[in-house]
Amino acid sequence: MPVLLEFEEPIGELMEQLEKAKEIAEKSEVDVTKPVKDLEKKIAEKRAEIYKSLTPWQRVQVSRHPERPYTLSYIEYLTKGRFIELHGDRTVKDDKAMVGGFGDIDGQTFMFIGQQKGVNTKMRQFRNFGMPNPEGYRKALRLMKLAEKFEKPVVTFIDTPGAFPGLEAEERGQGEAIARNLYEMAKLKVPIICIIIGEGASGGALGIGVGDKVLMLENSWYSVISPENCSTILWRNWDHKIEAAEALKLTSKDMHKNKLIDGVVREPVGGAHIDPETTFENVKVAILKNLEILNKLTPEKRVEKRIKKFASMGETH
Repeated sequence: MPVLLEFEEPIGELMEQLEKAKEIAEKSEVDVTKPVKDLEKKIAEKRAEIYKSLTPWQRVQVSRHPERPYTLSYIEYLTKGRFIELHGDRTVKDDKAMVGGFGDIDGQTFMFIGQQKGVNTKMRQFRNFGMPNPEGYRKALRLMKLAEKFEKPVVTFIDTPGAFPGLEAEERGQGEAIARNLYEMAKLKVPIICIIIGEGASGGALGIGVGDKVLMLENSWYSVISPENCSTILWRNWDHKIEAAEALKLTSKDMHKNKLIDGVVREPVGGAHIDPETTFENVKVAILKNLEILNKLTPEKRVEKRIKKFASMGETH
């Protein structure tokens, strides 16, 4: 049975009944075809009912689902294995929380870059829980410059609880590394498409988030701070995280409404982890569609529009 979130308990009860019906079918000759179909229909209906009106905090929970696909899963599917990972920032080391390299979609070469979380405890530690150090952002910038050199578009997948906040990261220039990326990405001559696929927290997300087109998966979130940390600052505890999530306007719907992103990529009902392949296909369509639009502009025009877009955010009229 898949991992269920707290608000998905009604689905869990139906799934248990479904499992029992299937067990009966295996252990006896009783025909349970109709009850099984009825239960599968009820599960689909209940899931649709729940996901039709998710709260911001519930969407945050979905974005962190342990079975949700991460960056390398997207890259593997989109490129059908035609991906060459590149390593190192040529200064300190190779940051495993940030991955990147050349790959192609339907014959078109891209530079893919993104934060990678681990699929189990050991891999989460190896990937530093998707929190890059300065060398991760410097690696990302090196790869973007490489893409610019070979005139290949850049696609970034954003999924991080934030840049690593450790003392050693600050000593090696975490703030400068992220700020440098913002500056350089703003004037990169090739098309940049950024997609928030899970968590988009703070400068850690923005460090690879300055693009011509910034998209969000339906159940992802994008904010200057996580609901828990916001609650900690304002109320001195995590108890108000639900209120914080509401106030931060961090959902894809709110971000699009406030013109802080350029589009929302639909997910299957139940989240990306329910049907990863459909999610990957939706992302592929969004990438190719937006690239077609961006390719019609000259590099100078793209840079001009990119800078104007980010400079105008937050303006009141």
